[in-house]
Amino acid sequence: MSRYFLKLAYRGTAYHGWQIQENAHSVQAEMNEKISVLCVEDVNVVGCGRTDAGVHAREFYLHFDLGKELPFSGKDFVFKLNRFLPEDIAVYGAWKVPPQAHARFDAVSRTYRYYISLQKDPFARELTLSYTGSLDVKAMHQAASYLMDYEDFTSFSKLHTQTATNRCRISEAGWKQTGNQLVFTITADRFLRNMVRAIVGTLLEIGKGKLKPEAIKTIIEAKDRAKAGFSAPAQGLFLEEVRYLGEMEKIFEDKAPIL
Repeated sequence: MSRYFLKLAYRGTAYHGWQIQENAHSVQAEMNEKISVLCVEDVNVVGCGRTDAGVHAREFYLHFDLGKELPFSGKDFVFKLNRFLPEDIAVYGAWKVPPQAHARFDAVSRTYRYYISLQKDPFARELTLSYTGSLDVKAMHQAASYLMDYEDFTSFSKLHTQTATNRCRISEAGWKQTGNQLVFTITADRFLRNMVRAIVGTLLEIGKGKLKPEAIKTIIEAKDRAKAGFSAPAQGLFLEEVRYLGEMEKIFEDKAPIL
């Protein structure tokens, strides 16, 4: 049995998230189908995370197992797979990895960014949230800094999930404005379903002056989703970076395929 990692990116607009759904199309289903056809063997890919419906990924890793070696060189496999995949999914590299390597469990951090356009932009309406009102970015940034003081984010989790724990360790959270673009960056060891969008929605309530920055502490400590703000629309959210350490870090350190 041989195990392979793929690095890819996708535009999530047309998909009901990463994970296979019973009655809706997903990125995982698309990858399973195309890799299985190319390799003439049924595969079930495992992703580094589970993005929600409509969420995009600029960097994403998956692994899959084959009962034999790839039928092509790594470069040819990537080329043929990209020709086969739809235009909103792109594969950038393939690696043969040790059989115990795991795309999800070996990842030590994920970084998401949420993009907001502060002026109407007809060219980015599916990739950013357009908001032309007034926002107190300083207050939003201050509130975001409090996130790193907590680990239980039940208040920002989708209800009735099968997650064993709602604990996450956030190492980075903050806003940056460049011209008419406002970007929220958050890095953690793991994320709950809908977590980033719920956080962004709550921070926008603070930016609009409806809540004080310190209110986010009360919301987190309540451990009640009803206390938090709305979930920001999916189109502005991107999974930007996935980090690995140890042996996997050495494999990916130069971001070049080793097949």
